[in-house]
Amino acid sequence: MTSKYEAFVLAAETGSFKSTAEQLGYTQAGISYMMSSLESEMGTALFARDHSGVRLTEDGRNLLPWIQDVCTSERALQARLGEVRHLESGTVRVAAFASTAIRWLPGIVDEFTNAHPKVELEFACFEDQRAIEEGVLRGEFDCGFIVLPPREKFFIIPLVQDPIYVALAPHHPLAQEDFFPREALASEPYIKIRNPGYSEYDAVFDRHEVVPRTRFVMDNDFAVMGMVNKGLGYSLFPKLILRKAPFQLARIELEIPTHRELGIAMRSWDRASMAAKAFVETVRTWVAAWDERVEFDERWDNLG
Repeated sequence: MTSKYEAFVLAAETGSFKSTAEQLGYTQAGISYMMSSLESEMGTALFARDHSGVRLTEDGRNLLPWIQDVCTSERALQARLGEVRHLESGTVRVAAFASTAIRWLPGIVDEFTNAHPKVELEFACFEDQRAIEEGVLRGEFDCGFIVLPPREKFFIIPLVQDPIYVALAPHHPLAQEDFFPREALASEPYIKIRNPGYSEYDAVFDRHEVVPRTRFVMDNDFAVMGMVNKGLGYSLFPKLILRKAPFQLARIELEIPTHRELGIAMRSWDRASMAAKAFVETVRTWVAAWDERVEFDERWDNLG
């Protein structure tokens, strides 16, 4: 059953009692009654209401983070009650990058569900790390795969160092070089993956002290790979994304080796459910074994 606190948080996000009612399966009048009841409980108006919808008052904005914490605590309590009854059940909600979902999640999910068949898993994929961090911080997700370090304070389990490479068309004149020249980072046309903040790719250019000649900006990794494959420019990708890429690409090391560190973030280990802890532990052991397999496969390929 939806609590009035969850309804408050959703109404604050949507700015509409009608939309909140539709998403939660209530009538608009039911949500309006819930919010009036909550305002009476708090002794203050939480929403300003007009013909265009609702918006938080100053008191409502001040109380929002506290009520979000209450929602998170309620979900944690329900998970704990299930564990007390010796039911290894419940739901683990996971946020991830699309690349992580494609490369890692099938193996992780297979191993986890074999060991914990009664636990349900829910996934959401994002291109923007800020969305993952904000979702974990608000308690919408139990954990999230992120690039370290995060912008916010989390309980972090580091997973793997993921080297960054230059991706080129196989027929590019530099495709057979051992290293991509620093000068080429500035002179060759660059196809950028859109990122609203400072990214690991920006760090590459900073470390090499160059400014790229950006030709295109794209929203999707695979769209960028398609452009690179056609010889329209170069791009930067971590090994995780380039491994078994759907396009033929040359992978060239940078003059100054650069990597990103991937990890999994939680709001708190102590307050996490047993199911969430079990999932994170499965992630840690599976990724460690995967990294060893990848290194072995690449050494074998080099010998061949």
